[in-house]
Amino acid sequence: MDWKDFFDRLGMNGTRWQWRVMRWERYWKAFWRGDPNTGTLSLSRGLIYLNVILFAAMIIQGLASGFGGSTLLNPDVNLLIHSGAQYWPYVVYDNQWWRCITYAYTHGGLIHLGFNMMVLYQVGPLIENEIGPARFFILYTLAALTATAAGYFWHPMVPVVGASGSLFGLIGFAITYYHRVGVGAHDLRNFMVKWAIFAFIFGIIVGADNAAHFGGAICGAILGMFLPLGIRGRQKMKFIFNLMAGISLVATIASLIILISGWLIFIGQ
Repeated sequence: MDWKDFFDRLGMNGTRWQWRVMRWERYWKAFWRGDPNTGTLSLSRGLIYLNVILFAAMIIQGLASGFGGSTLLNPDVNLLIHSGAQYWPYVVYDNQWWRCITYAYTHGGLIHLGFNMMVLYQVGPLIENEIGPARFFILYTLAALTATAAGYFWHPMVPVVGASGSLFGLIGFAITYYHRVGVGAHDLRNFMVKWAIFAFIFGIIVGADNAAHFGGAICGAILGMFLPLGIRGRQKMKFIFNLMAGISLVATIASLIILISGWLIFIGQ
């Protein structure tokens, strides 16, 4: 397709948008190949943008519903549930399975969002550049699922939000993966161990969901122990990982579409 002509017809700068489309095409081809480096585009950065956008949408809805300025730092629990929080009774009895994913993109205030996004900004690109965006997204999604599964056995009646389960998955993965890489990567392993210890202690102090943290970390550690090292290992299991990445992507997009469509229905009432 002639992208330049297409965008020119829309009255846009065809040359500029043609280069952007070509860059996105290169990114997605690299994504499915499992390349560890996809250039200037970053899935980690995209996840940060997505979390911020969804948080902003929650705040706007909260203000419009009369919750007041406290929504920014301490959203009402009903607003959190409306915005995608995990609440197991709704999952089990109302089949709202999408909450098992959307909760990881919902945050309980600006400080909560800021802390989690800071960790994702620091740790995410490191892991993404090491294993590639496809495997990174598999890890991020599976850690979110195991984190909320752990929460089901620990506190099934408590609404839960936040990306910390996925973030602990990244940290747990880094600990075992970099241990396997060799002595040259042990400084990174030790750094991640310190991160995990600090975060668990901090979670106890502030009353965070350490059950989810533990569930995410275990998932990440297991993947880190078995993910093939090197280019040959990646190519041997390319089909399996591409399939898992595709399932993770479809499940995430479907969950977010269901969440947002619920907002639109609510607004229309």
